[in-house]
Order: sequence, then C-alpha cells, then structure tokens
Amino acid sequence: MKRKKLVLLTIIFFLILIIGIFHYISKEEKNLVLEKKKIEEDIYSSNIINGVKYSSKDTKGNSYHINASIGEIDYSKPNIVYLTDVRALIKLNNSNEIKINSDYGRYNINNFDTIFSKNVIVKYLQNKITSEYMDFSLERNSMIISKKVVYTNFENVLKADVVEINIETKDTKIYRYDNSDKVNINSKNNNGNN
Repeated sequence: MKRKKLVLLTIIFFLILIIGIFHYISKEEKNLVLEKKKIEEDIYSSNIINGVKYSSKDTKGNSYHINASIGEIDYSKPNIVYLTDVRALIKLNNSNEIKINSDYGRYNINNFDTIFSKNVIVKYLQNKITSEYMDFSLERNSMIISKKVVYTNFENVLKADVVEINIETKDTKIYRYDNSDKVNINSKNNNGNN
C-alpha cells in the first residue's frame, strides 16, 4: 500500500512538474511573440519614399517647389516629411527665384513650412547665404537663417548669427545673439575700406 501511495505521489509530482514547465514555456513564447510584434511596429513606424517632389502655390501667385532624394513620413506625425538631400525653388511673384539646398529638411505638407538643416545654401541673384539652419514659411512670409551665417556677394562677406528676411517686402534684419558683438562685414576689394 505504501508503495502504491509513493508511486501515485511520484506520478502526481511529475505531472505537476510537466504542467508547470509547459505553462512556463507557453508564457515565454507569448512574451517572445509580443516582443517581436513591438519590434515590427517600431520598424514600420515610418514610410520611406525615394525621389520626393512637392509643389505649392499661394493665393498671391508665389510658388514653392521642393525635391529630395529621400523622404520619410512618420506615422505619428503624418503631415511631416523628413527629407534628405534637399533642393528647393521659390518663385516669388514680381521677383527673382530663390534657390535653397541643404543636407536635411523637415517639410509640413499642410502649410508648406520647411526647416532646412546642415550645409544650407541660399542663392538669390548674385547673393549667397550659407548656414546650418533655416526656417522658411510662406504663411509667415519669412525666411530665418541662423547658425554660422555667412552672406557673400560681389563686394562683401558678412558674418552674423541670424538673418531674417520678409520674402514679401524684402525687409532684412541681420544681427548677433550677443548685442555687444557686431555683425562682421569685410569688403572683397582690397582698397582698405572695411
């Protein structure tokens, strides 16, 4: 009788052990599936597009064209497109074209506002502005260029922290963040006048 009880207890013990192991394994598989699903969600949280082109025109007849080699739409912000290798062309009514190049950009498809960053180059007539950052807005009629700003034309080289341009009136503000610093202007012709 004792032997039967011992065998029965041993069988019950192994059954409980086997059930526990299966339960543990199934729980680990569920965790693994959940982790895999989360990784897949993270991977597919954006949409990458090659050869991006956007064009817009405002009520005043100004047009804005932007091209990029790569665009990435973040699913959490579907109105924002992150751009790489950016080229833009602004055709202002009753004015000349403005060309902009940069390594990166952030374009809002709702209001056409664009942030240009890294190696920003702005060309207008015979003027060239280089910087590391530019905020362009058709809605605000403004172009704010900052971070290592260098403005060059035939006669001068100007260094400042910020250049703000009203694209409608062409009014321009050039300044340094520190009011005690002056905007640096150097003449290209060496006649001694700076």
